[in-house]
Amino acid sequence: MKNSSAMKLFISVFLLISSSFVFAGSVTGTVSRIIVRDDGLHYVYINGDIINRAECAKDYKYWIIKDENSTYGKSQYSLLLAAKASGKAVYIEGAGTCMRWGDGEDIKYVSFN
Repeated sequence: MKNSSAMKLFISVFLLISSSFVFAGSVTGTVSRIIVRDDGLHYVYINGDIINRAECAKDYKYWIIKDENSTYGKSQYSLLLAAKASGKAVYIEGAGTCMRWGDGEDIKYVSFN
């Protein structure tokens, strides 16, 4: 019984600590800039207040399409272009990771409002 209680305590503490390092950001606002680099990196700046930014992206305010060659990446890019052209707001939720570029949060999804 004593080992079981210690194990439950250990798991609870581990989950609490590990969950504090994984934050996904989000933002609602208009697209201010879309940048496409010659190495294929697509990223976007949004006029809006960022909530819960991923730790790896705390110093920068841009959002990155994780895989610009995938179907979802092309769709995200299209939605962002349409939002920029129309001046309407988008909602972006981050993935909580900076896999595509080390200091910009990867986009999990985009919603065109």
